[in-house]
Amino acid sequence: MHIRTHTKEKPYKCEICQKCFSSRQCLQMHIRIHTKEKPYQCTYCQKCFSDNSNLTRHKRTHSKEKPYKCEYCQKCFADKRGCERHTRRTHTKEELHQCDYCQKCFTENYLLKVHIRTHTGEKLYQCEYCGKSFGHNSSLKVHIRTHTKEKPYPCEFCQKCFADNRNLKTHIRTHTKEKPYCCEYCQKCFTTSSHLKEHIRRIHTKEKTQPV
Repeated sequence: MHIRTHTKEKPYKCEICQKCFSSRQCLQMHIRIHTKEKPYQCTYCQKCFSDNSNLTRHKRTHSKEKPYKCEYCQKCFADKRGCERHTRRTHTKEELHQCDYCQKCFTENYLLKVHIRTHTGEKLYQCEYCGKSFGHNSSLKVHIRTHTKEKPYPCEFCQKCFADNRNLKTHIRTHTKEKPYCCEYCQKCFTTSSHLKEHIRRIHTKEKTQPV
């Protein structure tokens, strides 16, 4: 099976959408997207998952376990991909995958694929409740929670819950006072990237928002 990572051979085809995979296991995991099967259940909160590895990562939101440590700054992460992503973005600055449309580069191929959909307008993921389509599966998951009212991300400080992990992280900064986004012109720091961009636009570049 490892050889197929070199040959790019994908002999296992999904009969529902025709997408192909290099292994039978990957195909079986993919089919659960169509069947909605979620055989792996969290023993803490009973939330179910289609993939055991996703369940393992989810359990760490309960246990607070972070077994993956950055070799550069010793910051710890709950999953290996998150640690590797942090290392590439923060320390090694690797940009290996380039967009053919605009030449923007990305550290991971899946990020490039998601980005390309901003050019092609492709939206593969459709909401089963209202039919709205999205370019990325994570965007669909967050959207579905507007229907289900699920808010699986609780704040450890005040127990307020959020539907999106990114909103939780932003909220937590109201407790920690962390401001990780700093202006390259004056070094003023902000809690969100959108606040930083707005600051740069208004104070430094003097760009005016176009009227709608």
